[in-house]
This record gives sequence, structure tokens and C-alpha cells, in this order.
Amino acid sequence: MPGAAPFRLGLAVVHALVGLAIVLCLFPFLELAARRRRIRWWSAAMLRRLGIEHRVEGRLEEGAKLIVANHVSWLDVLALHALCPEARFVSKADVQRWPLVGRLVSAAETLYIERERKRDAMRVVHQIAQALREGQTVAAFPEGTTGDGVALLPFHANLLQAAIVTGTPVQAVALRYADARHAVSPAALWLGETTLVGSLWKIARAERLVVRVRVLAAEASADAERRALAARLRERIGNAWQ
Repeated sequence: MPGAAPFRLGLAVVHALVGLAIVLCLFPFLELAARRRRIRWWSAAMLRRLGIEHRVEGRLEEGAKLIVANHVSWLDVLALHALCPEARFVSKADVQRWPLVGRLVSAAETLYIERERKRDAMRVVHQIAQALREGQTVAAFPEGTTGDGVALLPFHANLLQAAIVTGTPVQAVALRYADARHAVSPAALWLGETTLVGSLWKIARAERLVVRVRVLAAEASADAERRALAARLRERIGNAWQ
């Protein structure tokens, strides 16, 4: 609701500062499980501060897995961390340099990739593979950038190689944002030259914004052909809301 927007933004700013204080003052002294509990709490609470309802359908597999999801908004990370706080996201490297946000994102053990450098993808594939071998969960957006919330962009297959060489299950997750007036909410979209501040204002003004997280069945990746696997995952996510 437009009238609630300034209040929501104020709550979000305070909550971001609380998150920064937790990261700087508590994280160095907390065990991994305790840090993850705070990541889940902070992510879910930030969605609530912005007036967003978080709905989850389906269950994630236990243990090591590679989560792949469609990419609509910067909110996607919050929506997935509220469900799976142990997920280590693959993110473009310039996020690391964003004021405040970069420090929060880095605290969640994010893996950064320099998308402008083609060879950097191989370095990140090795990092993902090592994390999967250690029993961790990694999350990636194979579109590589945000879409319009309806039609999916082509899926890049490179990062899937980490799951294939380690024989780790891949679990697809379909994300969709809706509001009181739109089955696919334009408020959540983060396209083109939209700034973070501009995106926050649109989100805060939205009426009954909902993020739906549909977890699809995991599938084996061992001996898969990565391009065929990428195409299959894209098809499954694309069909999730039909």
C-alpha cells in the first residue's frame, strides 16, 4: 500500500543495520549452526518488514545439493535463505562492493564470479565442486541475470558441471511474485537501470506482495550432459506455474 511505504522502508533500513551489527559483532564468535539460524531469521524478517508474504511449497533434500532457480529480483536471495539458510549463493562480483549490502552478502559465504572474465567461471566451478564434496549446499541462478518473472532466459550450463563431476543432486526451485492486482507482480522486477533504492520503493508500495517458492523434486546429475541438464531444469522451472 502506498501509504505504508515510508514505514516499511524505515523498518527495512533499521533491520539492515541490525543485520550489519550481527555480522560484525556476533558472527566472529558464533558456530556455523548459530550463524545459519540468524541468516534464516534475518531473511524472513526482512521480507516481513517490506510487507512480503513468504509461501513455500515442497521440500528441499537433505545434505549436499545444487539449487538452481529462476532469477527475478534481489529478493530471490532472501526468499531462498528464509527457506535454506545454509545455501551459499553464486553472485556477480560487483555485489561485493555495494555499501552495506556487500558486507551482508559476504557474511553468508557467497561465492563471487567475475562475469566479464570467461575463465573465471572455471575457478568458481572448482569452488562449487569443493563445497559440494564437503556436504554443503550451493545455490545459483543459471539465467545469469534477472528476467521479467514470466518468460525464462536461456540457462547457462557451466556451473552445473560442479554437480555433475561430484555426482551431487540438483534441485530446481521456481520463484514467482504476485500482488493484489497482478498474477506476476511488476513491483518485484529488477530490470535494466533500476537502482536498489528504486526497487525498494516499488516493493514497499506494493499491495499484498507474495513471493511463492515452489521446490521441485531433486534429480541425479552424475554422468549427465550439462547442456541437456540445463535445458531440462529450465523446462521444469518454466512449467512449474502452468
